[in-house]
Amino acid sequence: MLRPFSSGARIKTRGYSQPLQRRITDYGADVPFGKIPAKLKEHYGIEVPVSSARVITESHAARILESESLRDEIPEDGASGTIIAEVDGTLIPIRLQSTEGAEKKRECKYKEARLSLAHVKEATEPVFGATLGEPEEAGKHILHCALSVGFNQNSTVHCVGDGAPWIATQIGLVFGTYGSFLIDFYHLCEYLAAAASSCAPGDSSAWIEQQQQRLKRNQTSKVIDALEPHLEADSVPDEKAPVRRCYRYLVNRPGQFDYKTAIESDLPIGSGEVESAHRYVIQDRLKKTGAWWNPEQASNMLALRTLRANRGWDNYWEQNKLKAA
Repeated sequence: MLRPFSSGARIKTRGYSQPLQRRITDYGADVPFGKIPAKLKEHYGIEVPVSSARVITESHAARILESESLRDEIPEDGASGTIIAEVDGTLIPIRLQSTEGAEKKRECKYKEARLSLAHVKEATEPVFGATLGEPEEAGKHILHCALSVGFNQNSTVHCVGDGAPWIATQIGLVFGTYGSFLIDFYHLCEYLAAAASSCAPGDSSAWIEQQQQRLKRNQTSKVIDALEPHLEADSVPDEKAPVRRCYRYLVNRPGQFDYKTAIESDLPIGSGEVESAHRYVIQDRLKKTGAWWNPEQASNMLALRTLRANRGWDNYWEQNKLKAA
């Protein structure tokens, strides 16, 4: 049967036009699938089943992830300058399915989504990378972000993150001598605050301020010395030994507290930028109350959310339009 409108609009019978798919996917990137039909009805007068909205959104999210290509070659030439990179992890709800005999069981747990960002020192718009993969995969995303904003062999990379060992390890592996890693100052201060009541019960605020100033002058050894006399006995459980935890945190991370150089170079000493980005890149969609994802869905939605955060949304649909032509 000849269908002139379907042919001219490049849609199949009972199919969805690309403009409609774009709007569905746009909503699906932000709100639960169950809310998409009401939004389409309100704004466009179109009725779409929840199942179709889910399939269309997840189909495009999967396509975005499949087309993801991470750069990994560091150019020899390019403008010199400093690139700022921040890395952090956030837990998202994952539903795993296992089979024991003939019985299928579902296990719900949280898995770390690792978010990276990079931008040149003077810029305000970062490039993001996100993955549910292992630290090595996160390292590839960190490097890709830096390369996307101009990282080359004339650059230096200033990286900030919390004390998770995988972060410092990956920074060292992917950037080598081009990169430096700094422990998030405010994360470290949480350890100091916990230890303060044991080290200076009479005036803990002044004690904390003194240690913070020492850290900013790269006098880490003095902070360690201030903690040492108050270390709890080995018999005290770790969860009740804040001084020991702070002491160990400092001793086990040599070379990661160069706050003086960062401050003098007008570089960040905290990873607040990436911690804030967790909310609007990942958590606003993947950590909604009551929502659980299977690993594949979560990875696809991460790719969709990251594409939008990286301002690649229009280009993605333009490329789809060209493929359909």
